[in-house]
Amino acid sequence: MPRPAWLEALLNRRMLICVFTGFSSGLPLYLLLNLVPAWLYTEGISIKAIGLLALMQIPYIWKFLWSPLLDRFALPRLGRRRGWMAATQILLLMLIAGLGLFSPSTDLQAIVVLATLLSFVSATQDIALDAYRRELLPDHELGLGNSVHVNAYRIAGLVPGSLSLILADHLPWGDVFAITALFMLPGLAMTLLVSEKVSRGGTPRTLREAVVEPFREFLNRAGWREALLMLAFIFFYKLGDSLCTALATPFYLSMGFAKSEIGLVAKHAGLWPAVIGGLLGGLWMVKLGINRALWLFGVVQLVSIFGFAWLAWLGPNMVVGAEQLMQLALVIGFEALGVGLGTAAFVAFIARATNPLYTATQYALFSSLAAVPRTLINSGAGYLVERMGWFTFFLLCAALAIPGMLFLFKVAPWRQDDT
Repeated sequence: MPRPAWLEALLNRRMLICVFTGFSSGLPLYLLLNLVPAWLYTEGISIKAIGLLALMQIPYIWKFLWSPLLDRFALPRLGRRRGWMAATQILLLMLIAGLGLFSPSTDLQAIVVLATLLSFVSATQDIALDAYRRELLPDHELGLGNSVHVNAYRIAGLVPGSLSLILADHLPWGDVFAITALFMLPGLAMTLLVSEKVSRGGTPRTLREAVVEPFREFLNRAGWREALLMLAFIFFYKLGDSLCTALATPFYLSMGFAKSEIGLVAKHAGLWPAVIGGLLGGLWMVKLGINRALWLFGVVQLVSIFGFAWLAWLGPNMVVGAEQLMQLALVIGFEALGVGLGTAAFVAFIARATNPLYTATQYALFSSLAAVPRTLINSGAGYLVERMGWFTFFLLCAALAIPGMLFLFKVAPWRQDDT
């Protein structure tokens, strides 16, 4: 009996490669989002300062500026995509391990510099990984392949967001960062084992062609008005959710949960709903199409923010028991489900918007814009929390999620066929 089309699409080598690209991409970012803030918070750095340190992620915003270099030039031996993938993965392993050699109380400036460099190398890795994945996947597998990538991306967060936090209660921080760094090795092994994909558009012949043509092609294809609408949508769609989770780990700590409890309960409660949400999102997109998925999954993503407001309304726990852990698990689980669904559709939308002729540069441009809220706006999250309190802060996050949904009327109409 022949296997269903969706199962046939899921069980192929390309999906396995997407697992490794997602894991390698997610690990350094979640380290910056979860492990570094927890490390700084437990070492006595103020919540306001930790919020400002989101600016370390600025390279994710500006990565489109150097993405043409990855389109134009190839490193020796491994090819245009794999060469950059391998180089950045080796550097990330070294940088993550190097963070643990410093102390926040005495070496905060050095930590900021090293973490910013880590962010730059991670953003460069993303350029190469995204381009490789776009060239790997045929158009009809974009939704499913990107949802698999997003799932693995989220699973990678379990390392710095769970395992590393648990280890931090028993080991020195230097050992914790060294162990975390070793999880870059599976992605490096994948890079060395896969074959280089031949771009459907070839290689730009000059640096000028690599820099100018991607932007010219996008504007000519969409037109100025549609291009601006699409870019505005990319900026706003994840804004509320991104701000909501900007200080997630410090929020859990302020609610009275220990690092081990966050590692064992919160992160695991968030993992499986995110995995299920991302996988279901990819499978549903085969039937729904990307446009309808953006609508449905975006609503779930928005509603999930209110769970954090409810948890903040309950207030800090004097004693943490089974009831409090269950409340935390429910909130984190539902938010993770919404993010898993919403991100799967969002990443597929970005991939669909790129032209295979200019994969790295256009994908970097769109994903850079999507990173703006997480980097610049999230840097003010600490100030907002201090002035508004956690409860009002999360209500603001929910309100900021609405504009992205309104842009769907123009960029992804419900009734428009996008298959």
